[in-house]
Amino acid sequence: MIGVAVGIGVVLLAGIVLLSGHHSPASADIHPLPAAVAPAPSNTTKSKAAEKLMVGPGPVATTAELAKPWSEKEFLFRGPLSAEPVPAMVVRLPGGALWGFFLREPFGECELKYVTDLQELADDYGFHAAHPMVVNPCTHAVYDLMRYGGGAPDGGLVRGDIVQGAGVRPPLAIEVRTSGKDIIAVRSE
Repeated sequence: MIGVAVGIGVVLLAGIVLLSGHHSPASADIHPLPAAVAPAPSNTTKSKAAEKLMVGPGPVATTAELAKPWSEKEFLFRGPLSAEPVPAMVVRLPGGALWGFFLREPFGECELKYVTDLQELADDYGFHAAHPMVVNPCTHAVYDLMRYGGGAPDGGLVRGDIVQGAGVRPPLAIEVRTSGKDIIAVRSE
């Protein structure tokens, strides 16, 4: 019996020694990349882009930049739930109205895209349009800036009705106003 206990002890001790000197395959295969090959941190690109874009609330464009129908200007807007700036856009619609909205899909992470190339809308989204649209490249939903759809928190209508594809609701709106030569992003829904 003592011999069996000693044998088990030797086996356990050998196992402990082997395991303590053994690295898991996952950690043994990880080697840091040389600095020239290592990918840049993802926030570097965003911070460089952020330096070039205006941040709202506050002035985000000028009336001269958005003088023509369908002209647009990207900016960043600090969302209601986070202090992190979120990509946004303001578009001058025919008739002079301005529409501000987040370029991130509602309740998701996909970046929306403003498409002025009507052929691209037909080829890539299967939608034949008479004017620019906002699209979701992830779901292929198409939003019409000239129409209103449901989805406002109070049950009201929001610009950007879904005219093709699946979407939860139109893009989240940002209230914009003009003050002299400035276009100011005021608040989001």
